[in-house]
Amino acid sequence: MLAIRLPVEVETRLEALAQATGRTKTFYAREAILEHLDNLEDLYLAEQRLIDIRSGKTQTVPLEEVMKRYGMEG
Repeated sequence: MLAIRLPVEVETRLEALAQATGRTKTFYAREAILEHLDNLEDLYLAEQRLIDIRSGKTQTVPLEEVMKRYGMEG
């Protein structure tokens, strides 16, 4: 179970969409979350990796080295 507060404008738009299509606001909220959750997770992971690189916790590997390691030399 999840309860969220939305800005009035978003709530109004969501209500209008639900009424126009005969679906529920919950349906559209669920669809929006499912559609964007992967992107949000990827963004968080990328931000964490950047922080780790900048702090020296993680080292980068040049593309040429990765390609050589896996026999993909060009």
